[in-house]
Amino acid sequence: MLTLAIPSKGRLKENCHAWFADRGVTMEQTAGARGYRASFTGFPGIEVMLLSASEIAAALLAGDIHLGITGEDLLREEAPELEGRMSLVQPLGFGFADVVVAVSNYWVDVAAMADLDDVCAAYAARHRRRLRVATKYAQLTRQFFAQSRISDYRIVPSAGATEAAPAAGTAEVIVDITTTGATLRDNGLKVLEDGVILKSQAQLAASLTAEWDGEARAACRALLDRLGCDYPRLAALLPG
Repeated sequence: MLTLAIPSKGRLKENCHAWFADRGVTMEQTAGARGYRASFTGFPGIEVMLLSASEIAAALLAGDIHLGITGEDLLREEAPELEGRMSLVQPLGFGFADVVVAVSNYWVDVAAMADLDDVCAAYAARHRRRLRVATKYAQLTRQFFAQSRISDYRIVPSAGATEAAPAAGTAEVIVDITTTGATLRDNGLKVLEDGVILKSQAQLAASLTAEWDGEARAACRALLDRLGCDYPRLAALLPG
């Protein structure tokens, strides 16, 4: 069967239901309201799984599912280079958020990544250790900082509220996701002028490492045709 995963809770789940319903595809959970399996009415060859947004990104990369809906930020964190591993089939027009670099408002002389590079060098010389960057997006951070030619820093993995790290003294800089910027402002932080790493939204994505047999391909084509997505473009990327 073709396996497709959608977020298991929250606004992303609600938006997924609405997005499919608007295109004439009705989803029914098969194990009750709290179940983690579902199906699409009229598409017997498709199994729908309900997973966390981060689990969907990992499952797509591993080839454990064929299709999934999750944030592009999570997809690109899981696989910064998507080519040959995943394909973004369709942006869905919800779940908008930006992955950004933010620093304290008190850093009046730091407005852009070039300024941050100067601070990193000065910080290392003064404190004999590298500037700390708190984030849940280690891969995206490394890639973006490398593009900005910044190397004098170290990543501090964030398990909680990343925006609180500077005030708590556990990091000087953060890389985090924001929608309105209100939480950053409430914590005395500002986004660098050229510090938007990714403008993310929910994406329907396909795994290019999953096992795409004839039945999975046929089910995918039927579904994408109903949804108004470009199946021929995806088919050209599938293995085999």
